[in-house]
Amino acid sequence: MLIDIKSLEKIYKLGSVEVPALRGIDVAIDSNEYVAIMGPSGSGKSTLMNIIGCLDTPTTGLYDFGGEDVSQMNDDQLASIRNKKIGFVFQTFNLLPRATALHNVELPLIYAGIPSSQRKDLARTALENVGLGDRVDHKPNELSGGQRQRVAIARALVNNPSIILADEPTGNLDTKTGEEIMELVQQLHDHGNTVILVTHEEYIAEHAKRIIRLRDGLIESDEIKKNGKHLI
Repeated sequence: MLIDIKSLEKIYKLGSVEVPALRGIDVAIDSNEYVAIMGPSGSGKSTLMNIIGCLDTPTTGLYDFGGEDVSQMNDDQLASIRNKKIGFVFQTFNLLPRATALHNVELPLIYAGIPSSQRKDLARTALENVGLGDRVDHKPNELSGGQRQRVAIARALVNNPSIILADEPTGNLDTKTGEEIMELVQQLHDHGNTVILVTHEEYIAEHAKRIIRLRDGLIESDEIKKNGKHLI
């Protein structure tokens, strides 16, 4: 089991008011699963994504990631997990505007302390793997939206992470380009990557093999698809 979450709660304090975002979540995700997390605004899906991605910590409960109790880690330990084991793909791409595609993909390797020559080779290979081998010297403003998202995916993959965490990865793309990106995500899963997708779009979630729906900080349903159908 890659991710094991038990009795997870997250409470935000707004002055003297406590606002519960997660109210006792239990969920387990195995390696090489393809999971979509869905829910309306305020359901807790963004909070759950932030905790899974080690961007936030729970108020109470257990989060075991790859055999490590992440819920008890400090900021430095969480940063190390994010860098080495989690590849992030965001709706807004989060690329450095003045850096080339190659340098953008190199960034996680710089933080990981990988030597320069090795970094460039790994980054170039990652870009080739997403079909951008001929765009390594292009800056984001010289690329289409779909190409920028491919750079972001290459950056997410370059450290060979345990999971790819994609937050609304097609939100800033037209439908055709979005489908191309989802085909690429499917290829990543087919090659053995664990993919966790956060979205509010049903047609995007349908690409996943399992859909977890949240409402009011609780899991409303957890469905696994088999032969194109949903099984609860």
